[in-house]
Amino acid sequence: MRHRRRRKAVDAANAVLVERITELKSLPPFWGYRRIWAHLRYIDGQDINHKRVYRLLKEHDLLITPNTRLRAKRTSSREKPRPTQPNEWWGIDMTKVLVQDFGWLYIVFVVDWYTKKVVGHYVGMQCRAKHWFAALNEAANRQFPDGINGAGVSLMSDNGCQPTSTWFMRNCAAMGVRQAFTSYNNPKGNADTERMFRTLKEELIWLKDWNSPQELERELNSWVESYNSSYLHSTLGYRPPNEAEVSYYADRMSTICAA
Repeated sequence: MRHRRRRKAVDAANAVLVERITELKSLPPFWGYRRIWAHLRYIDGQDINHKRVYRLLKEHDLLITPNTRLRAKRTSSREKPRPTQPNEWWGIDMTKVLVQDFGWLYIVFVVDWYTKKVVGHYVGMQCRAKHWFAALNEAANRQFPDGINGAGVSLMSDNGCQPTSTWFMRNCAAMGVRQAFTSYNNPKGNADTERMFRTLKEELIWLKDWNSPQELERELNSWVESYNSSYLHSTLGYRPPNEAEVSYYADRMSTICAA
């Protein structure tokens, strides 16, 4: 009798949990069990094991089906830079979005590899070197309001026509930003930035049809602010980028004061 009562209580608790999991899956449907667990644990405040979340997702057919056709190379022949502090290594890249009855809009992101923060971005109808630089300039003004020259920032990009243009390289040099480029046969050379675009597509771009450039720009700006302030990164100990950045400088200040 006691066992049946316990089983009934567990089933009732699981039913409530599955309802919440289903609600979370309806927001960005691409979330896996780790991100569902992180939201339940750190946002909802539930003391729950990730194995339980995985089991419930599997039982209710809510897991993401792996793409077995994906055969991309996953091992790099060269090591990529590994930052040890914010604003040491930034990555820059672009993607494009189709807007109904209008055409393509281009999005450029500048991402801090240490905090995973989107420090600068651009969205518009063109994607030339000056538009890439507009995103970089926004990043510089946001992260270094007193000036970026001498800060020691390095910028990783692919070998596309925008970051390799004479105009872009000359302006990076004037800002004091050292450029680096992904090498041949190095699929992970700018992986941190490219992964950011996958997150953007899964959590915003792919979820709806876009009807106007203004709509996309408005929601993109809002998404970037929300991402920086609330997106939980496993590599940051399930903290959002802004919190990781503030925590780093607070810890460094404490170390300096203690010395």
